[in-house]
Amino acid sequence: MTSLFDALTRMKLCLVLIAMLAPLPLAAQDIGFAPGWQIEAQSSQLRFQSVKNVTVVESSSFAAFSGGLTADGTLSLHVFLDSVDTKIDLRNVRMRFLLFETFRFPEAVITAKINPADLADLPTLRRKTLHLTYTLDLHGVKKQLETDVAVTLLQDDTVVVSSTVPVVIATDDFGLGEGVQKLQEAANVVIIPSGTVSFDLTLKRNGGATPAPTPTPEAAAPEVIAQAPATPETPAPEATTPAAPDPAAVAQEPTGDLDLAACEGRFEILSRSGNITFHSGSARLQASSAALLDSVADIIARCPGLKIEVSGHTDSDGSPSANQYLSQQRAKAVVRYLENKGLAADRFTAIGYGEDKPIFDNDTSEHKSRNSRIEFALVQQ
Repeated sequence: MTSLFDALTRMKLCLVLIAMLAPLPLAAQDIGFAPGWQIEAQSSQLRFQSVKNVTVVESSSFAAFSGGLTADGTLSLHVFLDSVDTKIDLRNVRMRFLLFETFRFPEAVITAKINPADLADLPTLRRKTLHLTYTLDLHGVKKQLETDVAVTLLQDDTVVVSSTVPVVIATDDFGLGEGVQKLQEAANVVIIPSGTVSFDLTLKRNGGATPAPTPTPEAAAPEVIAQAPATPETPAPEATTPAAPDPAAVAQEPTGDLDLAACEGRFEILSRSGNITFHSGSARLQASSAALLDSVADIIARCPGLKIEVSGHTDSDGSPSANQYLSQQRAKAVVRYLENKGLAADRFTAIGYGEDKPIFDNDTSEHKSRNSRIEFALVQQ
């Protein structure tokens, strides 16, 4: 009996020692940020809402974004604006070229710093609200903003960060007011100059994220960095940010060549962009025009067999004859640029209208600037 009692006692002591020495599950430990977490875009959503004509609410989203949380608590989210998805082709094009001007500003970047101590009790609570101060870099403007987010621990290696209320973004705060005006003119609507953003972002601890397929025009999958599983010899890397993808890979576009309606719609939108500019009083293109003209060349290449009129327009300053000559030379300069991109010369007609076709009265400097423009149109065949 004594030997049996001793054996049971020794067994209990062994079990106690095993329990003491065994590592605690993550849910019982501090959640920690090492070795870094990464946004799993396939299971995340980033949406925004806008209002037109007072009562019409439109919901849209972004199909491609990436980012993560580094071991030191730096959170980043890169939103590839070419992936804006309104579910309507030409509306997507308007948003890219007229509002976001993605040929100049291809992404929006959100960054924040999170103190690990603020989430130390998450393994116990499983869900908590965190007040977040963050920086939004959008359209060349950086601003510090604040919001509350809900952080939910789903599994030991999976966290979801969600907006608790929609985040309000005022368009004028980020230099988007002119773009809103262009959208209103293009669609003949009245747009409230602010929007709301909501999100559900799934973060995986590095080593647990599922790689996403490479984005293609047919299926513009959000880009995610694949991470090799961590081993004692090769610890998992911290979250990193990929280079912005090719716009053609993430834009919500029809595949292949465009049909006639899609081509006509795009040329009308490009004509409203106002981003083809020249040195004062000359037909020499400014370097800043290259980004939009490259996009124009890509679109023309997808409209094979169509002939395009490139027309130049001026304000009313100067003599009518001088303005007509200047507008003609500017149209020719644009055609030369497009030809240098490999497009056939016989597809273009360059014409200068001078001051004869204003879209505004030449009564303010802003209106004069809008009247000095380059337009694209299909030539009837």
